[in-house]
Amino acid sequence: MGEDVAYRHGEVELVGLAERPERPNGRAVVVFHEANGLGNNVRRRTRMLADLGYLAFAADLYGGGRTYGAEGAVREMKKLREEPDRFRARIRAGFDHLLSLEGVDPARTAAIGYCFGGTAALELARGGAPVAAAISFHGLLTTPLPAEAGEVRARILACTGAMDPLVPLPDVMAFQEEMAAAAADWQLIVYGKALHSFTNRNVAGMGDPRMDYDPSADRQSWAAALLFLDEALGQAPV
Repeated sequence: MGEDVAYRHGEVELVGLAERPERPNGRAVVVFHEANGLGNNVRRRTRMLADLGYLAFAADLYGGGRTYGAEGAVREMKKLREEPDRFRARIRAGFDHLLSLEGVDPARTAAIGYCFGGTAALELARGGAPVAAAISFHGLLTTPLPAEAGEVRARILACTGAMDPLVPLPDVMAFQEEMAAAAADWQLIVYGKALHSFTNRNVAGMGDPRMDYDPSADRQSWAAALLFLDEALGQAPV
C-alpha cells in the first residue's frame, strides 16, 4: 500500500504518494500528475513502477493532494502555467523530496509525467535538475522558458499523439528545434492515431473529443519508457 507523504513548497503544504518496492535497489522515479491532480491513473502508474522495483513518488503540484473536476483542473493548471518560475519551483520541490527519501540513489533518478505532468517532467529537465531521465506522456511540448545549451542534464523521451489537438505539429517541430539547440539527449515518439490522454483508461468518460484512450499507444509507450529507464538508470539487480 502507498503512503501519503507531506512536504512543503514555501507556504504551501503538499501531499504526495510514496510507493516502495519489495527489494529496493536505489532506482527512484518522481511521477507528476495530470491536470485533475493526484487521480487514479497516476496512482496506478506509481504502484506499477514500485512493482517493477522502483521507489516511486507521486508529487503534488497543487497542494493538499487534492483532485479537481474539469473547471477546477483548468483553473489550477492555469495558475501555475501563468507563473513559469513558480511552476518550475513547485516541480523541483517534488523532485527534491524524492531525493530525500531513504534508499534513493541520487545518480539513479528519473521523472515521468502524464498530460500536465508530462509538461512538468520536461520543465524539470529544462531547468537543469540533476535527474538522469525525464519522460513525458502526452504532455504539452512548448514552454515560455526554453532549455539553454548545455543546461539539460537528463535524457529526455517525449511520447505524443499525432492526432492530439493540444499538441499540434508546429509545437512538435518547435520542441525538436529547442532540444537540438540545447544539445540535449532526446527522443520523440509520435503515435499516429493517438489523441490527447492516450494512456488514461477512464478519459472517454469525460466527454471531451480531444481525448481518448488508445490501448496500443498506451502499451507501446509504457514499454518504450521502461526500456528508456533501464538505459538511463541501469537495470535492477537480478
